[in-house]
Amino acid sequence: MKVLVLNCGSSSIKYQFIDTETETALAKGVVERIGMTGAVLSHSRFDGDSIKIVGEILDHQIAI
Repeated sequence: MKVLVLNCGSSSIKYQFIDTETETALAKGVVERIGMTGAVLSHSRFDGDSIKIVGEILDHQIAI
């Protein structure tokens, strides 16, 4: 089974996508400064590939 775990704060969202059979984090990341200038999305995959995007993220719905 695969599970998406979300931790939503007032201006951030942290997440992990986990394969419970292998106990592996397939992906994880954080969206910071939601609703502020200079919002940042940092995302990484289990294979080490990652991305960082800086831009405007107005609310939690857009962040997700």
